[in-house]
Amino acid sequence: MGRLERVELRNAWQGEATDFTPWLAQSENISLLGDAIGVELEVESQEKSVGPFRADILCKDTVTNHYVLIENQLERTDHTHMGQLITYTAGLEAVTIIWVASRFTEEHRAALDWLNSVTRPDINFFGLEIELWRIGGSDMAPKFNIVSKPNDWSKVVRDQAATAADGGLTEFQRLHLNFWTQFRQYLEERRSPVRTNRPSKDHWSNVAVGRTGFSLVPWNGMRDNRSGVYLQFAGPDAKAHYSLVERHYKDNVEEKLSPLGTLTWRPLPNAKEKQISLIRSSTPTKPETWSELNEWMARALETMHVLFNPIVKALNASEYVESSADPAGMDAGLPDDSRGE
Repeated sequence: MGRLERVELRNAWQGEATDFTPWLAQSENISLLGDAIGVELEVESQEKSVGPFRADILCKDTVTNHYVLIENQLERTDHTHMGQLITYTAGLEAVTIIWVASRFTEEHRAALDWLNSVTRPDINFFGLEIELWRIGGSDMAPKFNIVSKPNDWSKVVRDQAATAADGGLTEFQRLHLNFWTQFRQYLEERRSPVRTNRPSKDHWSNVAVGRTGFSLVPWNGMRDNRSGVYLQFAGPDAKAHYSLVERHYKDNVEEKLSPLGTLTWRPLPNAKEKQISLIRSSTPTKPETWSELNEWMARALETMHVLFNPIVKALNASEYVESSADPAGMDAGLPDDSRGE
């Protein structure tokens, strides 16, 4: 067996701005960082100007479409970068801030932990140390270690407390919050490659599928005893992307998904968003049924993620030409998306 050997970062990257930032901004490398924190990222720009400063990398969370700001160092953390992070957060209204460095001082780790405890539940700070390793004469391999991250549970509790102060949760909202909390834990224990958003009181959640403007949406209908997962198309090219999938991938999609439930194509001609939906009967108001529902929903999400991830990445809206053969808007299987349940 070989022996792991630690490699100095400067052996791979001589400068932060000239070497490390361009390397990290490459899609295959930003995905490594995203995997470490459980967020799918798309790079928007490098060296983004924020007042007199320049942020290293600006990304978008592919599910929420919110900004993710990355500041990186090849040395240990310092007060200058700490101040810049806070300046960038205010200037860009970023909701996730990632600080990458070779080593975190205890003071800066504690500062990030404090920021996570006092900021709004939708603001997140991550601190990651990067290492390089190899075995014998192998290629160098990067490794990201999380030293500070948001405390999801405490933020959910704070959000719940704030809601309670405004009049409390309804019965359905409590059920939704409890379901998504235990479902997220189920996915972690299952070691599932998919991750949901932080648990909320809404009847739906979100799962990244590899590209901004697309997401997988698991949901529970407490009133009509149904559950499902749908691929959502959003943004200005939603109609084009939906039509391209239906024209070129419909047979493959139906072959893979029909065994899991009722598959419905939803062009929603009067809405900005489009959907491909998988639906089944359920009783989500009864917690004793959640174990079986967890297994089905996880399997549906995992199957759809494997199926749609390469498809959505390959779509090019410029290839779409509208024709009379486009769907006329016949729609069945789901009511209009009533997210106020």
